[in-house]
Amino acid sequence: MYLECYPTESRPPEIVPGRPQRAWMDNFADRHPYRCLPLTMANTTGWEILCPVGFEATWNGGIHQNDITFKSDHPHPGFDDFVKSHFSRGTITFHTGYLFRTPPDWLIWTMGPPNHIKDGIQPLAGLVETDWLPFPFTMNWVFTRPGTVKFAKGEPFCFITMIQDKPLETVQPVIRHFNSNPDMRKQYDVWAEKRGEFNARIAARDPAATKEAWQRFYFKGELPEEIEAPAPKSHVNKRRLKAPKIGF
Repeated sequence: MYLECYPTESRPPEIVPGRPQRAWMDNFADRHPYRCLPLTMANTTGWEILCPVGFEATWNGGIHQNDITFKSDHPHPGFDDFVKSHFSRGTITFHTGYLFRTPPDWLIWTMGPPNHIKDGIQPLAGLVETDWLPFPFTMNWVFTRPGTVKFAKGEPFCFITMIQDKPLETVQPVIRHFNSNPDMRKQYDVWAEKRGEFNARIAARDPAATKEAWQRFYFKGELPEEIEAPAPKSHVNKRRLKAPKIGF
């Protein structure tokens, strides 16, 4: 299966597989957030589109296009087309530099890089029917308050992943009583007991628990021994998607 990326300019931004690292995660003692597998899996389940040049964007709080100004770190060809104030009202618009084509019934979910915290500005998300669309989409961010934000060279300004949305329309959410599923109830109770015991040992500074630091059931794709059920074979705790290659 292919995600086809057609450059719409001579020097399009670089596309790379999603990277797990985040600065705020690195700043924790022992890089603790990386123990949260859902975070790192979200960070890597898609592709990043990177800024070709660093720049500052400043919004004075006004409602017009010219109330946002941009200043690149150094002269860069096409900078004025790469990022601009198109929709006004504190919104900045990036051009990805590509027209994307996905297989039939696959769409692109475009957003900011997951778990990438940026003070003063918020990325918008969009679902695009790229299985037929013959023109590119843009990536947009909205200032949360007047001020200046900085995007560094190589920083992702857009994150794309693929999704089949039509099957979701057939899904019926159902709220069930826990006791209607005795096996799940038992598994949950065992987990809750194990979690409570471990947290109590951590609070009491039990040497063995302190050395262990955290329970790894989910990270390893394992179930507590007391649960009489097979561990999931489909579990993944690391993802590295393919980098784009040159096609003809």
